[in-house]
Amino acid sequence: MRARPPLSRLLKSTGRAHEWDHRRREADMAIRYGCFFSYAHGRRDGLMNAFKIALSDAIRCYLEPYFDNEDELFIDTEQLGGGDDIDRRIARALCESVTMILIYTPKYEAHGYTRREFAAMQAIEAERSRWYTMPSHLIIPVIMTMHPARLPPQIAASSFYVDFSHFTMATGDLKSHPEFLPDIKKIVNRIVIQYECLKKYIPVGHDCNQFVLPDVPPVWRDLPDLTFPKK
Repeated sequence: MRARPPLSRLLKSTGRAHEWDHRRREADMAIRYGCFFSYAHGRRDGLMNAFKIALSDAIRCYLEPYFDNEDELFIDTEQLGGGDDIDRRIARALCESVTMILIYTPKYEAHGYTRREFAAMQAIEAERSRWYTMPSHLIIPVIMTMHPARLPPQIAASSFYVDFSHFTMATGDLKSHPEFLPDIKKIVNRIVIQYECLKKYIPVGHDCNQFVLPDVPPVWRDLPDLTFPKK
């Protein structure tokens, strides 16, 4: 009959297992969201609100089976409260997100705060690229409304963006829409691959409370005058 290992060895082995579990849980705490929604708010509950709801419902639907205890999305209108330190909460949420979905409208590049979120996620990508080889960029541009001139180089130069500019108030549910579903699945796949990498390589004890938003970046480009010629 095989001898049982000494109690001291069992305790030592169990202690290592508990230590590893604790270290793993500590690392997991730095991942709270699958992706951060970055978008320019509209003055009315119109197209942007309808699109944001439809897109978030679809992403949540197909992302949920892959996640453990994390939330699928961070959306400011759902998570932020009236008494929050907005800059601090946004900075932490960006750091705790696996990726960022950028909902592009011409208004996005005109707003300093959304350009700031874009620059913040670029800084986060630069940091994470020192931990592991990036399978893709962290920022996933989703085009809701095309610019009448052209897309800015920050979007056009992306190796991956999806064009949802055909979305209208009549489109409805994106979870089963044949035109948009293939791109929804591509987005989800990119998030999941980044999620698995981040879980594996995030440094133990990484503290997102230390991350701060960068200063407001300059405008992305000089735009031509689009006003109609006067008679």
